[in-house]
Amino acid sequence: MNYIVTAFTRTFIEENRYQLFLKGIGNTLIIAFFATLIGVVIGALVAIVKTYHKQTGKLKILNAVCEFYTTLIRGTPVVVQLLISYNIIFVWSTHAVLIGIASFGINSGAYVSEIIRAGINAVDIGQTEAGRSLGLSRGTTMRYIILPQAIKNVLPAIGNEFISLLKETSVIGYLGVVDLTKAAERVISRTADVYFPYLSIAAIYLAIVLVLNYFVTKLEKRLAKSDRG
Repeated sequence: MNYIVTAFTRTFIEENRYQLFLKGIGNTLIIAFFATLIGVVIGALVAIVKTYHKQTGKLKILNAVCEFYTTLIRGTPVVVQLLISYNIIFVWSTHAVLIGIASFGINSGAYVSEIIRAGINAVDIGQTEAGRSLGLSRGTTMRYIILPQAIKNVLPAIGNEFISLLKETSVIGYLGVVDLTKAAERVISRTADVYFPYLSIAAIYLAIVLVLNYFVTKLEKRLAKSDRG
């Protein structure tokens, strides 16, 4: 018990070290949130191109680019992508948080594209045929009839992608950004106690994930209820 009190004091209270953890939580949530938004935008565009190409045979070059993008991103570790972005692509920039958001967003887009594409394929083909029979173009049908239904279907999966991305951001410390993991490492360098800081951030991550899981579950139930209604 004495160890816990002492370790808690040294980890969070002394030198106002709790502020370091608060900053880490803030950076973690900011990076995960905006990276997910970027991922949804990229994923939707990639999914539309792939679906349109499959249906019409057009957009061959764009489809090839999208296939290369998803293969490359899904076939390489996110930490390697992060280091390449920071040290090669955006070497001129000093805004590590923005680089992290862009890198994680590009990574997320490759996975979200498959989620959205599955959502589009799950929409009954009759919906497309109905739109076309009303004189709507293929693009208009996709925009106003198919995509809204697809997005509704995949919202819980996108919520889970956000949770996964939040945990993946623990490697952002490679860029010197203070996230939860980096905050713990800085405290350890001062206290020489590895147990309490690491166990503390594990508990913080778990608490955040449990809260997010709760809201994703509620969203799933609400969407299921609206479908039945």
